[in-house]
Amino acid sequence: MAHAASGNVLGVRLGGNLGETRVVIELDRSAQAQLVSGTTDDKRLILTMPSLTLGSELQGFGSGLVKSWAVDEVAGAVRLRLALAQPASVKRHFLIPPAAGQPHYRYVIDIVPNAVKAPVKPEPIKVAANLPAQPAKPAPAPKATPVKRSVPPFVPPGPKVVVIDAGHGGHDPGARGADHWEKDINLGAALALKARLERSGDYKVVMTRDSDVFIPLDQRVQIARRANADLFISLHSDSGMNDQTRGASVYTLSDKGSDRAAKSMLNKNDWLVDASLPNQDKAVKQILFDLTQRETKNRSANFAQILLDHIDEDVPLLGKSHRDAGFAVLLAPDVPAVLLEMGFITNREDERLLSEETSRKDFMDSVGDSIDAYFAQSIRLASR
Repeated sequence: MAHAASGNVLGVRLGGNLGETRVVIELDRSAQAQLVSGTTDDKRLILTMPSLTLGSELQGFGSGLVKSWAVDEVAGAVRLRLALAQPASVKRHFLIPPAAGQPHYRYVIDIVPNAVKAPVKPEPIKVAANLPAQPAKPAPAPKATPVKRSVPPFVPPGPKVVVIDAGHGGHDPGARGADHWEKDINLGAALALKARLERSGDYKVVMTRDSDVFIPLDQRVQIARRANADLFISLHSDSGMNDQTRGASVYTLSDKGSDRAAKSMLNKNDWLVDASLPNQDKAVKQILFDLTQRETKNRSANFAQILLDHIDEDVPLLGKSHRDAGFAVLLAPDVPAVLLEMGFITNREDERLLSEETSRKDFMDSVGDSIDAYFAQSIRLASR
Protein backbone atom coordinates (compact mmCIF):
# COMPACT_ATOMS: atom_id res chain seq x y z
CA MET A 1 0.00 0.00 0.00
CA ALA A 2 1.25 3.51 -0.81
CA HIS A 3 1.32 5.74 2.31
CA ALA A 4 0.99 9.53 2.60
CA ALA A 5 3.38 11.46 4.82
CA SER A 6 0.57 13.47 6.52
CA GLY A 7 -2.95 14.79 5.93
CA ASN A 8 -6.29 13.00 6.00
CA VAL A 9 -5.31 10.42 3.37
CA LEU A 10 -3.32 7.62 5.02
CA GLY A 11 -2.73 5.39 2.00
CA VAL A 12 -4.04 3.69 -1.13
CA ARG A 13 -4.18 0.00 -2.00
CA LEU A 14 -5.57 -2.01 -4.91
CA GLY A 15 -6.73 -5.57 -5.44
CA GLY A 16 -8.64 -7.72 -7.90
CA ASN A 17 -8.24 -8.43 -11.59
CA LEU A 18 -9.63 -7.60 -15.04
CA GLY A 19 -13.04 -8.93 -13.99
CA GLU A 20 -13.39 -6.47 -11.10
CA THR A 21 -10.84 -4.22 -9.41
CA ARG A 22 -11.15 -2.63 -5.97
CA VAL A 23 -9.38 0.61 -4.96
CA VAL A 24 -9.29 1.42 -1.22
CA ILE A 25 -8.34 4.86 0.15
CA GLU A 26 -7.57 4.80 3.86
CA LEU A 27 -8.60 7.97 5.75
CA ASP A 28 -8.31 9.32 9.28
CA ARG A 29 -11.83 10.81 9.15
CA SER A 30 -15.20 10.37 7.51
CA ALA A 31 -15.58 11.79 4.02
CA GLN A 32 -17.88 12.02 1.03
CA ALA A 33 -16.78 11.59 -2.56
CA GLN A 34 -18.05 12.65 -5.94
CA LEU A 35 -17.40 10.72 -9.13
CA VAL A 36 -16.31 12.90 -12.04
CA SER A 37 -16.96 11.57 -15.54
CA GLY A 38 -13.91 10.38 -17.42
CA THR A 39 -12.64 11.07 -20.90
CA THR A 40 -14.56 10.20 -24.03
CA ASP A 41 -12.81 6.85 -24.43
CA ASP A 42 -13.69 5.74 -20.87
CA LYS A 43 -10.01 5.13 -20.10
CA ARG A 44 -9.81 7.48 -17.10
CA LEU A 45 -11.82 7.91 -13.91
CA ILE A 46 -11.63 10.80 -11.45
CA LEU A 47 -13.06 10.95 -7.95
CA THR A 48 -12.89 14.03 -5.68
CA MET A 49 -13.21 14.17 -1.90
CA PRO A 50 -13.97 17.72 -0.67
CA SER A 51 -12.59 19.16 2.58
CA LEU A 52 -9.75 16.64 2.83
CA THR A 53 -6.03 17.39 2.87
CA LEU A 54 -3.07 15.48 1.47
CA GLY A 55 0.40 15.66 2.95
CA SER A 56 2.17 14.83 -0.31
CA GLU A 57 1.14 13.58 -3.73
CA LEU A 58 0.90 9.82 -4.20
CA GLN A 59 1.11 7.76 -7.36
CA GLY A 60 1.91 4.24 -8.41
CA PHE A 61 1.37 1.29 -10.72
CA GLY A 62 -2.10 -0.19 -10.86
CA SER A 63 -3.62 -3.64 -10.70
CA GLY A 64 -6.29 -5.36 -12.78
CA LEU A 65 -8.34 -2.73 -14.63
CA VAL A 66 -6.23 0.13 -13.27
CA LYS A 67 -3.04 0.81 -15.22
CA SER A 68 -1.75 3.56 -12.89
CA TRP A 69 -3.11 5.95 -10.29
CA ALA A 70 -2.32 9.29 -8.66
CA VAL A 71 -3.70 11.28 -5.72
CA ASP A 72 -3.25 15.07 -5.48
CA GLU A 73 -4.94 18.06 -3.83
CA VAL A 74 -6.84 20.56 -5.95
CA ALA A 75 -9.03 23.51 -4.85
CA GLY A 76 -9.55 22.28 -1.29
CA ALA A 77 -10.29 18.69 -2.28
CA VAL A 78 -8.35 15.47 -2.61
CA ARG A 79 -8.51 14.07 -6.15
CA LEU A 80 -7.97 10.43 -7.16
CA ARG A 81 -7.12 9.88 -10.85
CA LEU A 82 -7.20 6.39 -12.32
CA ALA A 83 -5.72 5.56 -15.72
CA LEU A 84 -7.52 2.43 -16.92
CA ALA A 85 -6.18 -0.56 -18.81
CA GLN A 86 -9.46 -0.79 -20.79
CA PRO A 87 -12.82 0.99 -20.86
CA ALA A 88 -14.43 0.54 -17.44
CA SER A 89 -16.93 2.11 -15.05
CA VAL A 90 -17.43 2.50 -11.32
CA LYS A 91 -19.83 -0.20 -10.13
CA ARG A 92 -20.15 1.30 -6.66
CA HIS A 93 -18.27 3.53 -4.22
CA PHE A 94 -18.89 3.80 -0.49
CA LEU A 95 -17.36 4.59 2.90
CA ILE A 96 -16.60 1.94 5.54
CA PRO A 97 -16.24 3.28 9.11
CA PRO A 98 -13.64 1.96 11.55
CA ALA A 99 -14.29 -1.52 12.93
CA ALA A 100 -12.58 -4.13 15.07
CA GLY A 101 -9.06 -4.62 13.75
CA GLN A 102 -9.42 -1.66 11.35
CA PRO A 103 -8.86 1.68 13.11
CA HIS A 104 -9.28 3.85 9.99
CA TYR A 105 -12.04 4.88 7.62
CA ARG A 106 -11.87 3.26 4.18
CA TYR A 107 -13.34 4.67 1.00
CA VAL A 108 -13.92 1.84 -1.48
CA ILE A 109 -14.24 2.13 -5.28
CA ASP A 110 -15.20 -1.01 -7.23
CA ILE A 111 -14.50 -0.90 -10.99
CA VAL A 112 -15.86 -3.26 -13.65
CA PRO A 113 -15.23 -3.42 -17.41
CA ASN A 114 -17.74 -1.78 -19.71
CA ALA A 115 -20.11 -4.06 -21.55
CA VAL A 116 -19.22 -4.55 -25.21
CA LYS A 117 -22.09 -3.33 -27.36
CA ALA A 118 -23.16 -5.65 -30.16
CA PRO A 119 -23.29 -3.98 -33.60
CA VAL A 120 -26.79 -2.97 -34.66
CA LYS A 121 -27.90 -4.86 -37.76
CA PRO A 122 -29.47 -2.39 -40.24
CA GLU A 123 -33.03 -3.08 -41.31
CA PRO A 124 -33.35 -3.92 -45.04
CA ILE A 125 -34.81 -1.10 -47.12
CA LYS A 126 -38.16 -2.09 -48.63
CA VAL A 127 -39.28 -0.51 -51.91
CA ALA A 128 -43.07 -0.17 -52.12
CA ALA A 129 -44.88 -1.39 -55.26
CA ASN A 130 -46.79 1.10 -57.47
CA LEU A 131 -50.14 0.82 -55.58
CA PRO A 132 -53.05 3.25 -55.38
CA ALA A 133 -52.59 5.88 -52.75
CA GLN A 134 -54.29 5.08 -49.41
CA PRO A 135 -55.39 7.68 -46.90
CA ALA A 136 -52.80 8.09 -44.24
CA LYS A 137 -53.72 6.77 -40.81
CA PRO A 138 -52.73 8.85 -37.81
CA ALA A 139 -49.76 7.37 -35.99
CA PRO A 140 -50.57 6.01 -32.51
CA ALA A 141 -49.31 8.08 -29.60
CA PRO A 142 -46.04 6.70 -28.28
CA LYS A 143 -46.27 4.86 -24.96
CA ALA A 144 -44.23 6.21 -22.12
CA THR A 145 -41.58 3.74 -21.06
CA PRO A 146 -39.69 3.88 -17.77
CA VAL A 147 -36.07 4.93 -18.00
CA LYS A 148 -33.80 2.08 -16.94
CA ARG A 149 -30.40 2.73 -15.43
CA SER A 150 -27.68 0.96 -17.33
CA VAL A 151 -25.54 -1.21 -15.04
CA PRO A 152 -22.45 -2.93 -16.48
CA PRO A 153 -22.74 -6.71 -16.10
CA PHE A 154 -20.47 -8.43 -13.60
CA VAL A 155 -17.68 -10.33 -15.29
CA PRO A 156 -16.46 -13.34 -13.26
CA PRO A 157 -12.78 -13.10 -12.26
CA GLY A 158 -10.43 -14.76 -14.73
CA PRO A 159 -7.85 -17.40 -13.86
CA LYS A 160 -4.74 -16.33 -11.96
CA VAL A 161 -1.53 -16.37 -13.99
CA VAL A 162 1.25 -18.41 -12.36
CA VAL A 163 4.70 -18.54 -13.95
CA ILE A 164 6.74 -21.64 -13.08
CA ASP A 165 10.48 -21.33 -13.64
CA ALA A 166 12.52 -24.55 -13.79
CA GLY A 167 16.02 -23.42 -12.80
CA HIS A 168 19.03 -23.96 -15.08
CA GLY A 169 18.68 -25.94 -18.34
CA GLY A 170 20.53 -26.62 -21.58
CA HIS A 171 24.26 -25.96 -21.30
CA ASP A 172 23.72 -24.82 -17.67
CA PRO A 173 23.15 -28.11 -15.79
CA GLY A 174 23.32 -26.70 -12.25
CA ALA A 175 24.54 -28.89 -9.38
CA ARG A 176 25.26 -32.61 -9.65
CA GLY A 177 23.84 -35.26 -7.34
CA ALA A 178 24.78 -38.90 -7.15
CA ASP A 179 22.48 -39.81 -10.05
CA HIS A 180 20.94 -36.63 -11.45
CA TRP A 181 21.69 -33.14 -12.71
CA GLU A 182 19.84 -30.30 -11.03
CA LYS A 183 18.34 -29.05 -14.30
CA ASP A 184 16.48 -32.36 -14.75
CA ILE A 185 15.22 -32.46 -11.15
CA ASN A 186 13.96 -28.88 -11.46
CA LEU A 187 12.15 -29.54 -14.75
CA GLY A 188 10.46 -32.67 -13.42
CA ALA A 189 9.15 -30.74 -10.41
CA ALA A 190 8.01 -27.82 -12.59
CA LEU A 191 5.99 -30.13 -14.84
CA ALA A 192 4.42 -31.84 -11.79
CA LEU A 193 3.43 -28.46 -10.34
CA LYS A 194 1.99 -27.39 -13.69
CA ALA A 195 -0.16 -30.53 -13.81
CA ARG A 196 -1.36 -29.91 -10.23
CA LEU A 197 -2.42 -26.31 -10.94
CA GLU A 198 -4.09 -27.08 -14.25
CA ARG A 199 -6.21 -29.83 -12.68
CA SER A 200 -8.13 -27.22 -10.70
CA GLY A 201 -8.94 -25.05 -13.72
CA ASP A 202 -8.29 -21.93 -11.61
CA TYR A 203 -4.96 -20.99 -13.16
CA LYS A 204 -3.27 -20.09 -16.39
CA VAL A 205 0.19 -21.65 -16.09
CA VAL A 206 3.14 -20.22 -18.01
CA MET A 207 6.45 -22.10 -18.08
CA THR A 208 9.76 -20.33 -18.63
CA ARG A 209 10.91 -23.66 -20.09
CA ASP A 210 9.26 -27.04 -20.57
CA SER A 211 12.27 -28.86 -22.04
CA ASP A 212 16.03 -29.02 -21.63
CA VAL A 213 16.85 -25.56 -23.01
CA PHE A 214 18.81 -22.61 -21.67
CA ILE A 215 16.84 -19.42 -20.89
CA PRO A 216 18.81 -16.33 -19.75
CA LEU A 217 17.82 -15.03 -16.33
CA ASP A 218 16.55 -11.65 -17.51
CA GLN A 219 14.33 -13.36 -20.10
CA ARG A 220 12.70 -15.42 -17.35
CA VAL A 221 11.65 -12.21 -15.60
CA GLN A 222 10.46 -10.72 -18.89
CA ILE A 223 8.30 -13.79 -19.50
CA ALA A 224 6.55 -13.20 -16.18
CA ARG A 225 5.98 -9.50 -16.82
CA ARG A 226 4.72 -10.01 -20.37
CA ALA A 227 2.26 -12.62 -19.06
CA ASN A 228 0.99 -10.10 -16.46
CA ALA A 229 1.77 -12.79 -13.88
CA ASP A 230 0.09 -12.86 -10.48
CA LEU A 231 2.84 -15.07 -9.04
CA PHE A 232 6.32 -16.30 -10.07
CA ILE A 233 7.92 -19.38 -8.49
CA SER A 234 11.42 -20.52 -9.42
CA LEU A 235 12.29 -24.15 -8.59
CA HIS A 236 15.88 -25.13 -7.72
CA SER A 237 17.80 -27.90 -5.95
CA ASP A 238 20.39 -26.86 -3.39
CA SER A 239 23.92 -28.29 -3.03
CA GLY A 240 26.64 -28.32 -0.38
CA MET A 241 30.01 -29.75 0.58
CA ASN A 242 28.50 -31.78 3.43
CA ASP A 243 26.37 -34.60 2.01
CA GLN A 244 24.49 -34.85 5.33
CA THR A 245 22.98 -31.38 4.91
CA ARG A 246 19.40 -31.53 3.69
CA GLY A 247 16.17 -29.52 3.74
CA ALA A 248 14.16 -27.01 1.75
CA SER A 249 14.27 -23.22 1.96
CA VAL A 250 12.58 -20.27 0.28
CA TYR A 251 14.20 -17.04 -0.92
CA THR A 252 12.58 -13.66 -1.47
CA LEU A 253 14.19 -10.45 -2.71
CA SER A 254 16.64 -8.76 -0.34
CA ASP A 255 16.98 -5.02 0.22
CA LYS A 256 20.30 -5.15 -1.62
CA GLY A 257 18.52 -6.85 -4.51
CA SER A 258 15.89 -4.10 -4.47
CA ASP A 259 18.61 -1.47 -4.76
CA ARG A 260 20.14 -3.37 -7.66
CA ALA A 261 16.78 -3.49 -9.44
CA ALA A 262 16.21 0.22 -8.87
CA LYS A 263 19.61 1.15 -10.31
CA SER A 264 19.05 -1.09 -13.32
CA MET A 265 15.62 0.39 -13.83
CA LEU A 266 16.92 3.96 -13.78
CA ASN A 267 19.94 3.31 -15.96
CA LYS A 268 19.51 0.80 -18.76
CA ASN A 269 17.14 -2.10 -18.16
CA ASP A 270 13.91 -0.64 -19.50
CA TRP A 271 12.28 -4.07 -19.29
CA LEU A 272 11.94 -3.44 -15.55
CA VAL A 273 9.93 -0.26 -16.14
CA ASP A 274 6.21 -0.16 -16.76
CA ALA A 275 5.65 0.60 -20.44
CA SER A 276 2.99 3.17 -19.60
CA LEU A 277 5.57 5.48 -17.98
CA PRO A 278 8.30 5.83 -20.63
CA ASN A 279 8.61 9.62 -20.46
CA GLN A 280 8.73 10.16 -16.71
CA ASP A 281 11.91 11.64 -15.25
CA LYS A 282 14.20 9.60 -13.00
CA ALA A 283 12.84 11.00 -9.73
CA VAL A 284 9.26 10.07 -10.61
CA LYS A 285 10.32 6.64 -11.85
CA GLN A 286 12.18 6.03 -8.60
CA ILE A 287 9.13 6.93 -6.49
CA LEU A 288 6.79 4.77 -8.54
CA PHE A 289 9.27 1.91 -8.57
CA ASP A 290 9.79 2.04 -4.80
CA LEU A 291 6.04 2.08 -4.07
CA THR A 292 5.37 -0.85 -6.35
CA GLN A 293 8.34 -2.95 -5.29
CA ARG A 294 7.66 -2.45 -1.58
CA GLU A 295 4.15 -3.83 -2.00
CA THR A 296 5.44 -6.68 -4.17
CA LYS A 297 8.09 -7.64 -1.60
CA ASN A 298 5.42 -7.79 1.10
CA ARG A 299 3.29 -10.09 -1.04
CA SER A 300 6.31 -12.28 -1.84
CA ALA A 301 7.17 -12.63 1.86
CA ASN A 302 3.54 -13.47 2.63
CA PHE A 303 3.50 -16.24 0.01
CA ALA A 304 6.89 -17.55 1.20
CA GLN A 305 5.51 -18.10 4.70
CA ILE A 306 2.35 -19.78 3.38
CA LEU A 307 4.52 -22.01 1.17
CA LEU A 308 6.74 -23.08 4.09
CA ASP A 309 3.68 -23.85 6.23
CA HIS A 310 2.29 -26.17 3.53
CA ILE A 311 5.45 -28.08 2.56
CA ASP A 312 6.61 -28.66 6.14
CA GLU A 313 4.86 -32.04 6.30
CA ASP A 314 6.34 -33.29 3.00
CA VAL A 315 9.99 -32.28 3.25
CA PRO A 316 12.37 -31.26 6.05
CA LEU A 317 13.17 -27.55 6.24
CA LEU A 318 16.49 -25.87 6.89
CA GLY A 319 16.87 -24.19 10.26
CA LYS A 320 16.57 -20.77 8.66
CA SER A 321 14.06 -21.68 5.99
CA HIS A 322 13.00 -18.16 4.84
CA ARG A 323 16.00 -16.32 3.40
CA ASP A 324 16.57 -13.27 1.21
CA ALA A 325 18.94 -12.69 -1.68
CA GLY A 326 19.36 -10.59 -4.79
CA PHE A 327 18.69 -13.38 -7.30
CA ALA A 328 17.98 -12.02 -10.78
CA VAL A 329 14.75 -14.02 -11.17
CA LEU A 330 13.26 -12.17 -8.18
CA LEU A 331 13.80 -8.67 -9.58
CA ALA A 332 10.44 -7.96 -11.26
CA PRO A 333 9.04 -4.96 -9.32
CA ASP A 334 5.38 -5.84 -9.90
CA VAL A 335 5.27 -9.67 -9.74
CA PRO A 336 5.36 -11.43 -6.33
CA ALA A 337 8.18 -13.96 -6.64
CA VAL A 338 9.94 -16.66 -4.62
CA LEU A 339 12.80 -19.05 -5.30
CA LEU A 340 12.19 -22.47 -3.74
CA GLU A 341 15.26 -24.58 -2.98
CA MET A 342 13.43 -27.92 -2.85
CA GLY A 343 16.18 -29.79 -1.04
CA PHE A 344 19.86 -30.71 -1.40
CA ILE A 345 20.69 -32.72 -4.50
CA THR A 346 23.99 -33.57 -2.79
CA ASN A 347 22.04 -35.42 -0.07
CA ARG A 348 20.97 -38.95 -0.99
CA GLU A 349 17.56 -38.77 0.73
CA ASP A 350 16.66 -35.36 -0.70
CA GLU A 351 17.76 -36.45 -4.18
CA ARG A 352 15.57 -39.55 -3.91
CA LEU A 353 12.57 -37.53 -2.71
CA LEU A 354 12.93 -35.06 -5.60
CA SER A 355 13.54 -37.65 -8.31
CA GLU A 356 10.91 -40.30 -7.48
CA GLU A 357 7.62 -39.57 -9.20
CA THR A 358 5.31 -40.31 -6.24
CA SER A 359 7.17 -38.28 -3.60
CA ARG A 360 7.78 -35.46 -6.09
CA LYS A 361 4.05 -35.36 -6.92
CA ASP A 362 3.12 -35.19 -3.24
CA PHE A 363 5.62 -32.36 -2.73
CA MET A 364 4.31 -30.34 -5.68
CA ASP A 365 0.70 -30.96 -4.62
CA SER A 366 1.57 -29.24 -1.34
CA VAL A 367 3.16 -26.36 -3.25
CA GLY A 368 -0.05 -26.13 -5.27
CA ASP A 369 -2.08 -26.09 -2.03
CA SER A 370 0.00 -23.15 -0.82
CA ILE A 371 -0.73 -21.26 -4.06
CA ASP A 372 -4.45 -21.92 -3.54
CA ALA A 373 -4.22 -20.58 0.02
CA TYR A 374 -2.27 -17.49 -1.07
CA PHE A 375 -4.82 -16.44 -3.69
CA ALA A 376 -7.75 -17.26 -1.40
CA GLN A 377 -6.24 -14.88 1.15
CA SER A 378 -5.68 -12.20 -1.52
CA ILE A 379 -9.32 -12.39 -2.62
CA ARG A 380 -10.52 -12.00 0.99
CA LEU A 381 -8.33 -8.92 1.48
CA ALA A 382 -9.45 -7.37 -1.81
CA SER A 383 -13.13 -7.80 -0.90
CA ARG A 384 -12.85 -6.07 2.48
